Amino acid sequence: MSVLAMHAVSRDHGTGAGLVHALREVSLEVAAGEFVAVMGPSGSGKSTLLTLAGGLDTPTSGQVVVEGADLGALGRAGRSAVRRRGIGYVFQDLNLIPSLTAAENVMLPRELDGVRARQARKEAGAALREVGVAELADRFPDEMSGGQQQRVAIARALVGDRRLVLADEPTGALDSQTGEDVMRILRGRCDAGAACLMVTHESRHAAWADRVVFLRDGQIIDATPARPGPETLLQEAQ
Repeated sequence: MSVLAMHAVSRDHGTGAGLVHALREVSLEVAAGEFVAVMGPSGSGKSTLLTLAGGLDTPTSGQVVVEGADLGALGRAGRSAVRRRGIGYVFQDLNLIPSLTAAENVMLPRELDGVRARQARKEAGAALREVGVAELADRFPDEMSGGQQQRVAIARALVGDRRLVLADEPTGALDSQTGEDVMRILRGRCDAGAACLMVTHESRHAAWADRVVFLRDGQIIDATPARPGPETLLQEAQ
């Protein structure tokens, strides 16, 4: 079953002479345990695709479904609830809150969803350990390196039971080793059963994905076939 299903999704901005077709009838599905990378030139619609998949924006036409819920039919409050409970989002500019510690940043989406502070802190600690920065729990963002901030932002996206993880250039401005570590974390969460959709311009990072989708001018122009799963490989060997 697909965790994310986008059916003929389009997004337009502006009107008349200023009309921009950011996305044009894009259809895409991402299954549980699948890692899909999205590549394309600047302005091709990659970030728009992610914001629609995460319910941060609504399509001009088409349908975005996350675990059976039509985001367009939910309204703003309903979409916010889906994001808090089931969608993890790694923003390109991180969006960490400067006045909160690493643990508090990671706890925030859980507390907003009504989880008690003690439980939220416990879950935040587990997420920070998962990304390898548990020792930074009490530090503020300006007391961390760029790579450390990136890991905290990923921990916030992974905290709790996130069935869909969306990442917009999660390795941007990182050194190669830290970038590989970030990819390993995302790959591990997919292998544990989450669906992951990542925008990247780096081919070496896209190589971690099961499929790569190519966008240009708001349309999918090509896609690599999915990697064969264990069952397929077993059948081919017999």
